[in-house]
Amino acid sequence: MTARAAWLAAPGLKGLRRSGAVTDLLFLEACAKLEPSQLRPVAEHLGLTVQAVSHVFRSLRQRGWVEYRDGRYRLTLEGVAGLHETLSRLGEDVRDRLAGLHVIRSTRALADGPLVPGDSVALEIRGGLLLARRASGGPSRGRVVRGGPSGSLVEVVELEGIVPITPAPIRVRTLPEAGLYRPELRAQVARDLRAARGPVAVEGLEAYFVVRQATPAALVRFAPAAVCREASRLGVPSTLVVLDRELPRVLGELAGPSPPPVEVLPFRGDRRVARGRTRPPRRARGEHALQGRP
Repeated sequence: MTARAAWLAAPGLKGLRRSGAVTDLLFLEACAKLEPSQLRPVAEHLGLTVQAVSHVFRSLRQRGWVEYRDGRYRLTLEGVAGLHETLSRLGEDVRDRLAGLHVIRSTRALADGPLVPGDSVALEIRGGLLLARRASGGPSRGRVVRGGPSGSLVEVVELEGIVPITPAPIRVRTLPEAGLYRPELRAQVARDLRAARGPVAVEGLEAYFVVRQATPAALVRFAPAAVCREASRLGVPSTLVVLDRELPRVLGELAGPSPPPVEVLPFRGDRRVARGRTRPPRRARGEHALQGRP
């Protein structure tokens, strides 16, 4: 492996973990810009001693990246190419990492009470909606720049802290295929869904038929498992109605990384456990809806 290949073997921030890698890069940049006749200006530029900079020069000269030519400390062609490629890859790596950090320094929220510009507010998720209420403390805080009456859309800046979210449970209600046409089943569905909180979703034509006969409430028909997962993530409970035979597939759609809390309850009566166990609602360990200062 050549000296340049060894330098670029771990591009980006990982490559800077090698001892002295940052100093090497800064030395190369200084030589590229200054082309000094002595090492003292480079040492002063980097905040190092002349002895330390001399050691860096000898190391990079052995790799073929720098040379002392015509009374000047200069980069070789390989050094110029290596410096440009290393800094380019470092920049790409940093940009990619920043793109993955959802840092929010300003936001809009619904006013939980009248707010005027300059008010200090606390932010919280309630019913899946971001609310701002006048307060000087709280897990997430900010300052109002555009206010309004209660219920209006306000703008908040200077965010600090996080908005914690507790995932809400998804209640999966199962229907017996043999009882789809029984009036007793529709009556029980109507009674049970009357107290349902949050969206009611149906998986499949049969579930839609039974639930539509039992309640005039708006139903989620498309991507029901995904809708319930998103509602859970925002702290909103939901109900998902499925046929018995569809239960394993639907539970598979609700599984995955950071699965939501799921309860399985048949409409037939006594509580039944999915795969031998009902999962009670769990509290989140710290999902961040908003983050201010890192």
